[in-house]
Amino acid sequence: MQNYCMIDLRRLQVLRAVHQHGTVTAAAAALHLTPSAVSHQLRELAKELRITLVEPQGRRLRLTAAAHLVIEHGEALLARWEEADAALESYRQGEAGLLRLCGFPSAVTSLLAPATALLRERAPGLTVSVTECETPAGFDMLMSTDADIAVLAPSEDFPHPGDARFDQEPLLDEPLDLLVPAGHRLAGRSEAGLDEAAAEDWVLPVPGSCDHFARVMVFCSLAGFTPRVTHRAKEWSAISAMVCHGLGVSLYPRLSHIPPHHSVVRVPVTGQPRLHRRILTCVRPGGRSHPMVRQGLDALREVVAGHALRPLGAAA
Repeated sequence: MQNYCMIDLRRLQVLRAVHQHGTVTAAAAALHLTPSAVSHQLRELAKELRITLVEPQGRRLRLTAAAHLVIEHGEALLARWEEADAALESYRQGEAGLLRLCGFPSAVTSLLAPATALLRERAPGLTVSVTECETPAGFDMLMSTDADIAVLAPSEDFPHPGDARFDQEPLLDEPLDLLVPAGHRLAGRSEAGLDEAAAEDWVLPVPGSCDHFARVMVFCSLAGFTPRVTHRAKEWSAISAMVCHGLGVSLYPRLSHIPPHHSVVRVPVTGQPRLHRRILTCVRPGGRSHPMVRQGLDALREVVAGHALRPLGAAA
């Protein structure tokens, strides 16, 4: 059975200094220690290693062959520790380590992917992992520590802003536009009221499949009508395709991508309340103080600033 011992690396440095400077007194001066302190460190190291490191030579001490062997391997240990310490310092500064991000699909496309590219450029030692998820799964990933930052668009069905399990902070209010086919009677308008689409067929997700269905139903109800849903789709590209082919209209988030071959038009919606979905950054309580998390949040805010959208709290 192999025996292992714990070695204090500072004592290896003392041994190396004695070898380099030739005497205990000279090594003590170089290390800003007393000669007795150096001798004590050598004795403790000899106990840890269970070998003799020094032996008398007249009125002086000389290093044993075993000590020279320890120095040879100790140099490698000290070099590795210097590398480890540098890596740990990078980790402490948020420049290294694993940062796990998650978010709903269009947030991955428009926010998380470009933020990750920024982080890779600025902190190449940082490993960033992105997972696409729906809002309920994002909260679960935070709770299970499978994610460090979640970018979510919660509805009234999900944790209240005061939920102590999560630190939730608004990132932006993303406008919802009315998506209509090219050539539609509203397509040439610079803006329209939502009630002007009351008589249209609508394309919406299946109830309960995501939060967008409930959000649209609330906005339409406030506009005084219940949408006539004739087609069901969850993916934004599928919704856009159906609208493109004249199968109905829908509300479409400003950041969500529209395939370039889809002949559709975004029409900004007027009136109150303002049609938007609130996008939040969510972390575990206390998580925003972690250097890596701060870097991730800063990158997300920079991406938002680069979009033609007004972040929450910004001047109009």
